[in-house]
Amino acid sequence: MTTALIDILDTPEAADGTAQAAKLRAAVRDDALNILRIATLISLDRSKEPAASITRACQEELPLLEQTAPIEIRQELDSTLVGRDVDAALEWLQQIGFLALIMPEVDATRDLAQEGGRKHKDVWEHTKLVVRQAVPRKNVRWAALLHDIGKVPTRTFTKSGVHFHGHAEVGARMFDKMARRIPFDKPDRKAIRFLIKYHLRSNQYSAQWSDSAVRRFGRDMDAYLVDLLDLSRADITSQRPGRRRQLLHQISELSGRIQDLRDLDAKQPPLPKGVGSAIMSHFGLAPTRFIGDLKRALEQAIDSGELEERREDEYYIKWLESSGLVTPEALEQQRRPQN
Repeated sequence: MTTALIDILDTPEAADGTAQAAKLRAAVRDDALNILRIATLISLDRSKEPAASITRACQEELPLLEQTAPIEIRQELDSTLVGRDVDAALEWLQQIGFLALIMPEVDATRDLAQEGGRKHKDVWEHTKLVVRQAVPRKNVRWAALLHDIGKVPTRTFTKSGVHFHGHAEVGARMFDKMARRIPFDKPDRKAIRFLIKYHLRSNQYSAQWSDSAVRRFGRDMDAYLVDLLDLSRADITSQRPGRRRQLLHQISELSGRIQDLRDLDAKQPPLPKGVGSAIMSHFGLAPTRFIGDLKRALEQAIDSGELEERREDEYYIKWLESSGLVTPEALEQQRRPQN
């Protein structure tokens, strides 16, 4: 933020604001990114929202941003999004027409009702709140801003209410197109897309999930797990305190179970010690690569939830007998003398 720009914004507005607006226009014509720098200033402190004359001037000079390198626009937006009062900055950007010009997918969420007669259920109002509630990490804030853009093309009305089936997947594809206009570094692009696509996944969790299902969730989310759970927490905007506590508890329980199981698995393998020897004894096999293949098949079945972990040897041998992996032909081949 340049000192000159701050001086313009801090100068008391005259009766008609003409002089202040003229200085701002000059600053924007010198560098159109000054419009976004005002948004960043608002995001740091909502009391810095400029006077009406400045807002009008920014709105009128907005087309100058089309001559600015898209990567520079995105870099300034990175700074805007991590501010404490980002919701006020986003509303100001919408008012001056920036979203309609640069991110029409986001602008289209304004006045898109999710439930009849409930203002806070407007997608745009919800989005601003989610971004504000999100941890101030760049990729989480970007995902919060874009997580519901897929609701615009997927909204349908039925007797049971408003529905947005598949909006997360559609939103991820919409982000692909947006990212061709607004360039992101490849790791950031992958992370934001992932968070948009899977932002509903933690909502599916219940205490009835098996340990295998919890392990699978943690593995599928992999490097993005912390960001995804933080986004899920931010996405809770219910005005009912009881409902809010319930959903936050659900996410915390899921996170805790994932960590507990990871700690357990770091100490104990999924198969009991000695299962390889039991397999060799039962099927009359020598220690070969085939035994390792059978143990890996058992581990994959545990990962998929088909088998339970750390059971007795007979439990796994019975599964192998019915798996089609240990056929008479396979046993005969393994028992042949190896050259």
